[in-house]
Amino acid sequence: MSGWKPGSPHQYQPVYGAPEPGPAPVYAPTTYAPPPPQPPYGGGGYGGDTKSPYEGERFKPKKRINDPIFLILFIAQLVGFIIISVITLSKFGNAGGLGGGVGSDGTGGDITLNYHTVILLLFVTGAGLLLSAIYLLLARAFTKALMHITLVLSILLNIGICVYYWITKYWSGAIVFTVIALFSILAYWGYRSRIPLASLLLQVVMDVTKHYPSVYFVAFSALILQAALSVWYTFTVIATYVKYTPGSPTCELGVSCSKGKVIGFLIYETFSFLWTSQVIGNVALATLAGGPFGSWYYFGPREQGMMPAHPTLSSFVRASTLSLGSVAFGSLIVTLLELVKMLLNIARNNANADGHPVEACLALCAECFIGCIESAVEYFNRYAYIEIALYGKPYISAAKDTWRLFKDRGIDALVNDSLVGMTLTWGAYAVGLLCSLFAYLYLRYTHPAYNADGQYTAPVVLFAFLIGLMCSLTLSSAIEAGVSTIFVGLGEDPQVLAIRAPPLFAMIASTYPQVVQGVPRV
Repeated sequence: MSGWKPGSPHQYQPVYGAPEPGPAPVYAPTTYAPPPPQPPYGGGGYGGDTKSPYEGERFKPKKRINDPIFLILFIAQLVGFIIISVITLSKFGNAGGLGGGVGSDGTGGDITLNYHTVILLLFVTGAGLLLSAIYLLLARAFTKALMHITLVLSILLNIGICVYYWITKYWSGAIVFTVIALFSILAYWGYRSRIPLASLLLQVVMDVTKHYPSVYFVAFSALILQAALSVWYTFTVIATYVKYTPGSPTCELGVSCSKGKVIGFLIYETFSFLWTSQVIGNVALATLAGGPFGSWYYFGPREQGMMPAHPTLSSFVRASTLSLGSVAFGSLIVTLLELVKMLLNIARNNANADGHPVEACLALCAECFIGCIESAVEYFNRYAYIEIALYGKPYISAAKDTWRLFKDRGIDALVNDSLVGMTLTWGAYAVGLLCSLFAYLYLRYTHPAYNADGQYTAPVVLFAFLIGLMCSLTLSSAIEAGVSTIFVGLGEDPQVLAIRAPPLFAMIASTYPQVVQGVPRV
């Protein structure tokens, strides 16, 4: 792939019947031009394949509920969150929210969080929505440049954290992040050579989404639902502080207050929020993989007339009913790992504050280890959800087939998918950091009474970061769904990509010949 240059025969030209009205998108290495007509699926494409798009129950799975136990558990935890929310919010309303408001300076109760924080985090949610949409537009307009920038920024971030820990004499963190920084620097050249293919892949997905408005409808619907959940979670968390913090006015109304209750409820509420957030994003991913992206790959553009009616709606119905238990199963694994990582982070901070560097170093190493496992599981699950969306499999069966797909086609080819994911994930972290910065500045310049000594700055900023992060990840998951769906289709039926996007197929075939051999389905 290092031999690829602008102007080579592998320039990308989207494969559609006619260009859309308005200005044509411009990429750095290529120009947008209408391509020649495509033959239908199985009509003598690469290798002369004649398989049906419905092979192996694809798009027409059996009518059965998969992984019902995890479906029941997911519904039960959501009901539990609703009950806790109703109880805490009722007392929160009786307490009048302890005062506070927009820009309030020193007003409201000084015991715990109040309406000032609610309004602040509502602002944060709005900012997260806006920033997420802006970043997606930037990724569409400056694909290749943004990949270079995010790759360099990731390395600089690792170096910056490393230097900061050495300066502050946080030895355990400094040692760990020195290793991470060195590894990221060494890996830079390998990643950099793969950017042309990764950017071409992302551009293909972007052009597909332009012809299927349902992609953005699903993405923004999931984003709005995620934002609503974030607001609900915010109110519930603050109401929990108000109701159970010792010294709060609600304690005088017969409520048993203790720090233990606050911690216990916050852990459960955060667990429920993370699990439900994961499920929302993954249902959206499965909807897009089994709907517009999967249908485009196996049936061709809508103009050819072979695509089934309402593919996005049909895919959503399958993902939110028959396959919801399987999606909840995979999401629960990631949620538990995230909770363990959060608890290790708390243990590390406590050990560091108490002057125990050995314990802090061990906790940090364990946290990094769990984080690596979590990232690997999230990445693996994305492909498993696509198998679930296309074939209606239970989670375990989908996971087995996903591993076989990885093993047979070569893990190295997945680096390109990783670059796309890294670009979008970096954007999510940037949105989360900007949201947390906004929350910090708002607290600093409005001076709420409950935060006179800064004791609530850390949790409020953390909540703001989580809200911004989850909003952006939900939106970017739509694009990642398209990238991953193409890789799954490429692994199973590579000849189809030779019809849909010949330049992309040619570049992949020249770089990773083992990938385009296809994976036999068993």
